[in-house]
Amino acid sequence: MAIQPPLLRIGTRGSPLALAQAHETRRRLAAAHSMPEDRFEIVVIRTTGDAIQDRALSESGGKGLFTKEIDEAQLAGHIDLSVHSGKDLPTRLPDGLAEAGFLEREDPRDAFISKTARRIEDLPIGAHVGTASLRRISMLLHIRPDLRISLLRGNVQTRLARIENGDFDATVLAMAGLNRLGLEDKAASALPVSRFLPAVAQGAIGLVVRAKDSKTMALVAPILHAETTACVLAERRFLAELDGSCRTPIGGYCKRDAKGAFRLRGMVLSPNGRISFGGSSTGADPVIIGTRLGRRLKAKLPPDFFKPA
Repeated sequence: MAIQPPLLRIGTRGSPLALAQAHETRRRLAAAHSMPEDRFEIVVIRTTGDAIQDRALSESGGKGLFTKEIDEAQLAGHIDLSVHSGKDLPTRLPDGLAEAGFLEREDPRDAFISKTARRIEDLPIGAHVGTASLRRISMLLHIRPDLRISLLRGNVQTRLARIENGDFDATVLAMAGLNRLGLEDKAASALPVSRFLPAVAQGAIGLVVRAKDSKTMALVAPILHAETTACVLAERRFLAELDGSCRTPIGGYCKRDAKGAFRLRGMVLSPNGRISFGGSSTGADPVIIGTRLGRRLKAKLPPDFFKPA
């Protein structure tokens, strides 16, 4: 019997978390179409962001470094579908590519990781915290200006190992990533969204297709989650209005309330965490509330707001 060619080629980064997300997408596609999983081929693509480990991405070109090579492979026709952590997606995709939508969101919260403390407040004065996220740096310093923060990059397992080895007193990771890797027990606590706003689209898996590829769009449509896609759309519009990137400490989270309205909360912080501007926007249209909140906060920001202190 002849081997059937793959119905879809799914592009992904090669980190354990990226692969977990690609396999989750493949399982959902196979179930939705009552097909064996091997009809959906996973293609691993190494990105520039994976290769850079000695400096923050904000110094090297931002979050697009995790998607550039995957975008190129997709535009060239080497893959049909790409799977990304929602928070890694640039607010503007390259011409020829389009967001298909998002899978149902996992836990959006950040996780506090430490061997010696359960909460940020429990860390000793001057504790050494590792992270590469400007948002997390700013929010940590907003809560604890005494903390000493240094660069910590690498995949989830690498960063957990650095905490286990005592290189740092603590770090902050996405709770969704820990859950998808079966490492949720490594979290000392989950940081409440009300106090520690997550990155835009955190916890959501984003699917990208070629803009005119109606066949792939039709195949992925059954696994998209309408509420997650709408909420992430509001968050990404908010981010786009602020020209948000890895160089900008911004948090945002949207959730549908009991009456069916979308409620978006957003915050912009100075790099040292001392100054912040926050707000919320509620309504029926995710694009409108995201745009409105972004413009409202942007109007409050001094011209030199993001310059280092």
